[in-house]
Amino acid sequence: MKFANSLLIAAILAITSVSAQIDPPKESAMDRFLRYVKIDTQSAEDQPAPPSTKKQLDLARLLEKELNDLPMLDVRISEWGIVYAYMPGNLPSGSNAPTIGFIAHMDTSPAVSGANVNPIIHKNYQGGDIVLPNDKTQVITVAQNPDLKNLIGDDIITADGTTLLGSDDKAGIAEIMTMLDILIQNPQIKRPPIAIAFTPDEEVGGGIEKFDIKGWGAKFAYTVDGEQLGDISNETWSARTATVTFRGKSTHPGTAKGILINSAYAAGDFLSRFPTMIPNRPETTEKREGFIHPYSSTMSEETSTVKILLRNFDINGLAAQEEAVKKVIAETQKKYPNVKIEYGSVLGYLNMKEVLKDYPQLTDYAIEAAKRAGITAELRPIRGGTDGSRLTAMGLPTPNLFTGGHNFHGKLEFNSRKGLEKSTETLVNLVQIWAERSK
Repeated sequence: MKFANSLLIAAILAITSVSAQIDPPKESAMDRFLRYVKIDTQSAEDQPAPPSTKKQLDLARLLEKELNDLPMLDVRISEWGIVYAYMPGNLPSGSNAPTIGFIAHMDTSPAVSGANVNPIIHKNYQGGDIVLPNDKTQVITVAQNPDLKNLIGDDIITADGTTLLGSDDKAGIAEIMTMLDILIQNPQIKRPPIAIAFTPDEEVGGGIEKFDIKGWGAKFAYTVDGEQLGDISNETWSARTATVTFRGKSTHPGTAKGILINSAYAAGDFLSRFPTMIPNRPETTEKREGFIHPYSSTMSEETSTVKILLRNFDINGLAAQEEAVKKVIAETQKKYPNVKIEYGSVLGYLNMKEVLKDYPQLTDYAIEAAKRAGITAELRPIRGGTDGSRLTAMGLPTPNLFTGGHNFHGKLEFNSRKGLEKSTETLVNLVQIWAERSK
């Protein structure tokens, strides 16, 4: 690890204009990452209050200890499982530097198990598909992952094929922690005041409304929750979640003639219409195309429900998507007139670009920070959401930065040594740029 750390520090030294020796962090981003991913923090949907799973607190308590050991100030875990910390700036008195926040989330997706993660390091990758050892049907192919061509000679990190890896977003946590470590070891590196937060339940959208923006104190923030190197985002979906409920009538099947109304048939009919009536689905869309996505259902005679994600970069597009779903409902209702069908939807988050367009310096500085790390960065919309989506709407402008990861929420997830180290280097550069621009 000393060789890898020396490369990172040498790169930082090249842009700091500091003649003194730059000391390495006590622990590399790679080592931190490999430790964090072994902690199961999978979140769960439809829970009454964050954190949705208590096991997320296992990581929260570890991070609390590590932050105190660095040491950071005002380290605490809120009643909602959010870890907060603060690092004072070291600029001359009278500086107008704002407090800058960095955020990553602790939970992993409910879609794939995060228990017993066994990280595999594929050292000195020389190209070709990567077959995961404990389930050889799980293959990371070059055809589907062209960025592998940019990782020749790198050490690639995967799970073993039976779980997700947890790079989303334990990579972001490791990179933020290593950034703090570097800054503490090198007080000559100029920085503004820095606020840190690690959040639960990002994957299920249930924790960020409890975020203490005022008490945290940051004027601007960044989520470190993106994918491949160079991806910087000031734009996300606008999102709604719809629920369609089918109500029938249950009775004993032995005496059900003329009485039983099985709601499951209507729910099945409703879903069967999507391939022909809803062309814009996740499996048929890309780039800036929105989609409608049935993702969860429960079925019984009496009551069946289908949950549907509505995603569009244009807020007006959400209204059109709701109308499209209601047309499918109307066709099912014609076929099953005795089933009562109910529709409801809730707003998840809005496209953060509506706010961030007024703060172009946030992404301009991030692009410059990546450039100093040797990474060509550009703005790309996220086909998803982040804690920053909600925080931006709540009054804290928060774009998203890359972590080096790929294939989030699945068994084919991976990151690399370069991904972790270059993302960390970008964060160190970014705090210096805020210091330079705030004189």
